[in-house]
Amino acid sequence: MGDTFIRHIALLGFEKRFVPSQHYVYMFLVKWQDLSEKVVYRRFTEIYEFHKTLKEMFPIEAGDISPESRVIPHLPAPRWFDGQRAAESRQGTLTEYCNALMGLPVKISRCPLVLDFFKVRPDDLKLPTDSQVKKPETYLVPKDGKSNAADITGPIILQTYRAVADYEKGSRTEMTLATGDVVDVVEKSESGWWFCQMKTKRGWVPASYLEPLDSPDEVEDPEPNYAGEPYVTIKTYTAILEDEVSLKQGETIEVIHKLLDGWWVIRKEDVTGYFPSMYLQKAGEDIAQAQRQIKSRGAPPRSRWTPGVAMRVPAGRDAAARGQRGYPGDDPSPRPSRLGPGRPSAMRTASTSDHGSASARTPIGATASAFCSSAAARRGRRSRVQGAR
Repeated sequence: MGDTFIRHIALLGFEKRFVPSQHYVYMFLVKWQDLSEKVVYRRFTEIYEFHKTLKEMFPIEAGDISPESRVIPHLPAPRWFDGQRAAESRQGTLTEYCNALMGLPVKISRCPLVLDFFKVRPDDLKLPTDSQVKKPETYLVPKDGKSNAADITGPIILQTYRAVADYEKGSRTEMTLATGDVVDVVEKSESGWWFCQMKTKRGWVPASYLEPLDSPDEVEDPEPNYAGEPYVTIKTYTAILEDEVSLKQGETIEVIHKLLDGWWVIRKEDVTGYFPSMYLQKAGEDIAQAQRQIKSRGAPPRSRWTPGVAMRVPAGRDAAARGQRGYPGDDPSPRPSRLGPGRPSAMRTASTSDHGSASARTPIGATASAFCSSAAARRGRRSRVQGAR
């Protein structure tokens, strides 16, 4: 067992709390050496006291002996009155501070003070009770990392979703769900893994197991981009279903539809099909971070629609598992394509066995369009079933 240390600290945003009195706490996502991820909450006064103690422990690196030797980052002292604008404006400073902290020599970045400060505390696991008159307001860091105190218009209300099927977590960073569980989504990752919280639990959940609580039939997926966006595969994947694409690591493809469940529609020459977004990286970007994420969780479970059943039937967690146990609720008959009857498979050419006519070439644009419309079609089927119940 190796030494305990922190790999990365990311600022998610801050919360405005009202119990026991109004105050602000910052939310940090801490990734540990075992790739587990924990959310912790800290007041700025706590962070500043930690900063002062760290400087006392390492006076040379703090510049107390010689200013030129300072490597510990600066952190402004708390204001006499900390309001919402102050909490907002500090986010950029705290992001830079955490990045610099993780870049310090190991004797500092992995010292007991740092590890203890970012460990999960009992208070981090306490969520608002239903009896609270006024619940915390959550403000998340903008996706582009830029924020301006003048742009504050109000809290970002976490979206509420319902679990459409049971899900058993496969690692400590994930969260187990039962059908009907209601969760708040903190972060929606393009990988298809969403960071959620429910009562006293927090963890990553496959997006394919969730539906919006208020509007379950609303289409959330973005519009397709038929022109395509260049990506590179960072992990080999062998197709399990006929509408998926097998690719080796290092291949260049085009993404034409980024679906929220993490299974994107991609195009490789004359073939169009589904591929896990976890195994893709934008062309020209560093793949190291993306590959670390793969080791942490891997691709999310695949989902498909079963005609006549108003729920999603999840696929297995990986190719080997799926090959051994099949799909929950499956009968021995062959599994239908994710696209449903009449939809093209991942291959561009159609044979007489498929359509009962002479062999024909299917235009790639038509194939891509069919793949990209499948999400809406599946939601339509589900809506009709729910309305009949």
